[in-house]
Amino acid sequence: MPEKKLISVVFSFRNEEDNLDELIRRTAIACDQTGHGYELIFVNDDSRDRSEEILNRYAATDSRIKILNMSRRFGVHPCQIAGIRYAKGDAVIYMDSDLQDPPEQIPHMVLQWLQGAQVVHMQRSHRDGENAAKMWLTEQAYKTINFFSEIELPINVGDFKLLDRRVVQELMTIREEDPYMRGLVCWVGFRQVTLQYRREARHAGETHVPLFGSGPAKEFLRGVTSFSSLPLYLVFFLGVSISVLSIVMIVMILFWKVMGFNVPGWTGPMTAIFFIGGTLHASIGIVGLYISRIYNSIKGRPLYIISNGVNIDNG
Repeated sequence: MPEKKLISVVFSFRNEEDNLDELIRRTAIACDQTGHGYELIFVNDDSRDRSEEILNRYAATDSRIKILNMSRRFGVHPCQIAGIRYAKGDAVIYMDSDLQDPPEQIPHMVLQWLQGAQVVHMQRSHRDGENAAKMWLTEQAYKTINFFSEIELPINVGDFKLLDRRVVQELMTIREEDPYMRGLVCWVGFRQVTLQYRREARHAGETHVPLFGSGPAKEFLRGVTSFSSLPLYLVFFLGVSISVLSIVMIVMILFWKVMGFNVPGWTGPMTAIFFIGGTLHASIGIVGLYISRIYNSIKGRPLYIISNGVNIDNG
C-alpha cells in the first residue's frame, strides 16, 4: 500500500466572504479525491468583512482548517510566504481564493508530483470572464519580463502551483524584501512541469486587482527588477549613445555655420531638449527602482506580522 502523504493548500485572501463556503467545499472534495491527507491554510490579509467569522466556524469543528490572521494588510506575496512557511505538507499548493483557479485541478497536480515533478505550474489556456485586451497585455508583460530576466518565466502562469517539500525548504531560506514569488519558484530549479487548465470567471464579488490598478504595475516592475540588471545596462548604453549623437550634432552645426548655413527656428533645439530631458528622467527612474529595492532590504523589517492563528502548530 503506498505511503499516505499530506497535501497543504494555501490561500491568501482579503474580503472573500462570498467565496469561502464554496471554496472550502470544492477544495475538500478535490483533496479527498487524491487519497491523501490534507490541510487548508487560509492567510487572512486583514479582511474587513465576515471572512474571519466564517473561517472560525469551520475551524472550530475541523482541525484541517487553519487560519493565519495578519496584523495589518501586507499584500498577496507576503501572505503566500507566511502560509507556505507554516504548511506541514509533503507538497504545498498555493492558489487564489476567488475560485478562478478551480480546486478540481488539485488531483491532476498531485498526480504529477507523485510521478516525480517537484514544481507543477498551472498554465491558463483560457480565461473566462476576462476581455481580450487584458489577456494580450498580460501575455506581453510575461514576454517583457522574460526578455529582461535571467530566468524563463512560463507565460500565463500565475499564483497556482504545487511545490515539493524540498522546493519549499529552499524557498524559505531566501530572505528578500518584496519577493517576486513567480520568479523565485522558477529560479530555484528542480524538476518543473506545466499543466494547462481553463481559468474560470470569479465565483462571487469583484476583483481586488484591477488591470489598470497599482497591483499589476508593481508586479510587472517587481518581476523585471528582481532577476535582471539589464535595464541598468540599457540606460548606460542609451546615455553613451545620446552623448555620441550630441557630439556629432555639435560638429555638424559648427560645419553648417562655417559654410554659411543658418536655419532659423526653435523646433530642433526644443525637440532635442525634450528628448534628452525625458531620457534622463526615465534613466533616473529605472536606477531609482533598484535603489528602492536596496533601501527596503537594508531596513531589515519582517515581511509580515501575524496577529494570531487558529489550529496552527508552531512546531
